[in-house]
Amino acid sequence: MANPLKFVQEVRAETSKVTWPTRNETLVTTVMVFILVFLSSVFFFVADQILNWIVSFLLGLAG
Repeated sequence: MANPLKFVQEVRAETSKVTWPTRNETLVTTVMVFILVFLSSVFFFVADQILNWIVSFLLGLAG
């Protein structure tokens, strides 16, 4: 990378070749990510509560 100007020109040429997502595609993808994050957090919360109950039950038997 001896010539920074050439590098910048090549970067601009490559970014012009990229197929950028539309606004609607970006919105749909963002909503899907939020939904999956919410569902994952609910799943792990429920799993944590169940495991907490099981461990408490087993420790209660031992004590």
